Order: sequence, then C-alpha cells, then structure tokens
Amino acid sequence: MPIGFQRKKIVFGLDPGLSILLFLCLLCVCAFEFINGFHDTANAVATVIYTNSLKPWRAVLLSGVLNGVGVFVGGTAVAMGIINMLPVETLVDQNIFHSLSMVAAILITAIAWNLGTWLLAIPSSSSHTLVGSIIGVGIAYSLLPGSGEAAVNWQKAGEVGLSLLISPLFGFVLAMTLVSLLATFFSHKKELFVSPDGDAPPPWWIRGILVATCGLVSFSHGSNDGQKGIGLMMLILIGIIPAKFALDDSISGQEVASTIAKVQTQLDDAQMTVQDPIVQKDLEKLAIPIAQLTSLAAQLPDSGTLGENSFLIRKNILLLQNTMKSVKGTRKSAESSEVKRISDSMDKMKRLTDYAPFWVVVLIALSLGLGTMIGWKRIVVTIGEKIGKTHLTYAQGASAEIVAASTIAASTYLGLPVSTTHVLSSGIAGAMYSSGGTENLDRGTITKIFLAWVLTLPVCLTMSGTLFLLFRYAFG
Repeated sequence: MPIGFQRKKIVFGLDPGLSILLFLCLLCVCAFEFINGFHDTANAVATVIYTNSLKPWRAVLLSGVLNGVGVFVGGTAVAMGIINMLPVETLVDQNIFHSLSMVAAILITAIAWNLGTWLLAIPSSSSHTLVGSIIGVGIAYSLLPGSGEAAVNWQKAGEVGLSLLISPLFGFVLAMTLVSLLATFFSHKKELFVSPDGDAPPPWWIRGILVATCGLVSFSHGSNDGQKGIGLMMLILIGIIPAKFALDDSISGQEVASTIAKVQTQLDDAQMTVQDPIVQKDLEKLAIPIAQLTSLAAQLPDSGTLGENSFLIRKNILLLQNTMKSVKGTRKSAESSEVKRISDSMDKMKRLTDYAPFWVVVLIALSLGLGTMIGWKRIVVTIGEKIGKTHLTYAQGASAEIVAASTIAASTYLGLPVSTTHVLSSGIAGAMYSSGGTENLDRGTITKIFLAWVLTLPVCLTMSGTLFLLFRYAFG
C-alpha cells in the first residue's frame, strides 16, 4: 500500500510527521508567492509613483488588493500549464518522498533566486525562475535509474519558453510604437509629453489613465502569477494526499464514471466505422487506457470522497492524454472526424484533474496581495529611475503600463505564464527609446536586467536539478 494511506491520524488522514511536512511545504509556497508579490509590485506602481499620480502607500495598497482579486478570476489554465511541463511519470509517482523531493527542489531554487535578485535591486522574472526550476527537476528525473526517456514535456516547455522569450521583445516594440503614435496623433496635448513638475500631480485625466493602467497591470499580474503558486500547491497536495486531491472531489463518482463511459462509447463506435488501417491502429492505442479507466471509475462511490482509486484514475487520464497527443500526431488520425470527436470528449476530462480547491486560491491570493504591499521600494527605484536617463513622461508611463497589462491578460487567456517584470521593464525601455534612442537608456541598468534574464534559466535549472537528485538519494 502506498505511503500516505497507512497511518491516518491528523490532517487529511496523515500522521503527525507527514502533517508537519505538508504544512511546511504549503508555507513555502505561500512564501514564494509572498516574495513574488513584493518583487513584482514595482511593475505596477513605479509609473504612478514617479508621475505623482498616487502616493506610494495608496499605489501599493491598490496594487495589493487588485493582485489578490486577479488570483480569484484568473482560472487554472496557467497553473496546469506549469504542472504539465513535468513528465507524466513524475506526476503519477505515488511515493510521497519522491514528490516532496521534487517540490522542495523547485521551491528552494525559486525562493533563493527571487530573494537574491531582490536584494540586488535587479528586476527578475518569477516565471523564468519557476520554469527553469521545473525543467531542471524534469531533466534530473531522467537521470534516475529506471526512468526511461522521461525528462520534460518539451512541447509544453517550448510553448512556455516561447511566451517568455517573445513577451519582453513584444513589450519593447509595442511600447515604442505606442509612444510614437501618441506623439503623432496627440501632439496638441503637450501636457502628455512632459515630466512631472516637482511633486505636483498630473492633470486629472492623465492621472485617471495612469491609475487605471496601474490597476490593470496589478489585476493581470495576479491572474497570471497567482496561478503559478496555485500550480505548486496542487503539486504538493496531489503528491502527499492523492486520495483527496488527485481528482476534484466536488464531482461525484457517478459523474466521473459517466464522463469516462462517454469516451468509451465513442471509441467503440469509431472502431466499428473507421476503415483506414492507420486510424484503426491509432484507435487501438487508446483502447487499453480507456478500458482501464472505465473499470476504475466503476469502483468509485457515487458520492462523497472519491477514495484511493481517484489517484489511479488521474494517472490513467494523464497517460491517456499523452497517448492522444501521439495519435493526433498522425496526419490521417488528426484529420479523422471520429478521432476529433473522441479528443473533444477527452478534453472534458480535464475538469476532473485541472482544478484547485477554493481555500488554495484564497491562500495564494492573500500571500500575493500581502507581499505586494511589502518590500516594493528596491525594484521601484530601479524601474522608475535607472532604466532611462531622463524622468518618465506621462505618455511613456501610460504606454508601458498599457502594453504590460494587455500582454499579461492575453497570456493568461492562452494559459501561458509570462514575465510581468520583463514585459514592463522592456516596455519602459521601449518608451524611453522612442523619445531619444539608445542615448536615453542607462546601459548599466539595461545590462543588469539582460544578464538576469539570460542567467535565470541556466542557474535555476542547474540548482533545482542538483537539489532534486540530492533529496532523492537522501530520502528516496
């Protein structure tokens, strides 16, 4: 019987030792999200502070509240994208200490790098940090005996990597373009293109735009970055208490069985009607895991906690989804209407596995929101004063914030993590560049930000992979 199901005494049926471990792991995720909050606050509040649109304490309070609200409405697409970067084998490993080794390596690396860059006042990406840590664990996992060829879900990692690579370039170019357009079409609004006069606030309509864009960036940041903490917390809960959290237990066993039975029926019908031998062969690949799922689901209770079989159902759903990807890789199967119909029904299975309990969302929202209100000043100074050689104008600040908010919102909609830090920093750089070329940029600061961008992935990858192997050999 797997570890975690034997001694049921304290929290969620765990003995005291595992209950303490669970608490510490969840606390570490909250710490990561708290640090993420004060590390990334500057991305939202720098422009409103340096344009005198809001007093610092008001800007930080607004940002903190909207970051927390953003977590509640962001959904779980980004969270599941983070989880699914890991190979399926690591997600269905039922040994608690193996799961703890993985999560501990990711969390220690992410927290250490975020704190280090914050202490040096260098804007750095929590997304890059987390992605590098996860890839490092995945690669390290492939070095373990008996792991086969499993390493990283490179398709998902490629999507995430492309998002992180393109977003700062997109931010730079779009902010530069937006400032130029404002200068062309609103040249008569001279007050848009000046720097603040001492401590005097901007005209009311400019102030309203800047406060609104600050709020949008904060909200978008919460909806995207909050999901990273949700994904980490779900990794812990599924790894330590699979019987409780492997599937969404708000869905009855009867409904789970019905969802799986529908796919089984569609597969049976397809096998009888499809004539193409290539498509037939691909359908046979799906038959075994679907039959196994149907058998497991039949053993679920109709209501209440789904029980130990829920972990095995999750495992088979993930493996089935993996099989479907290979099936759709065949051109004839990808074009088959029967395969498309089965694939659409299988997508509905994601609601069984791609979820987060409400209390998890609350914890992350509070951690991110409170973190946003603390420790923000270091990075604000860098973004507000050191990227450009001249003071931000109102048009430059608003352009950078609009670009950041729209980019983050689009990435959240697509289920991709994005670096708020890099988008906003590059947006400010693009806005400053549009007004004076490279001579208007501080090369020293730009170099530091660029080096952090380049070094984050390899450093975090190496550190997390090394820690994972050390923990596995020490405790596994």
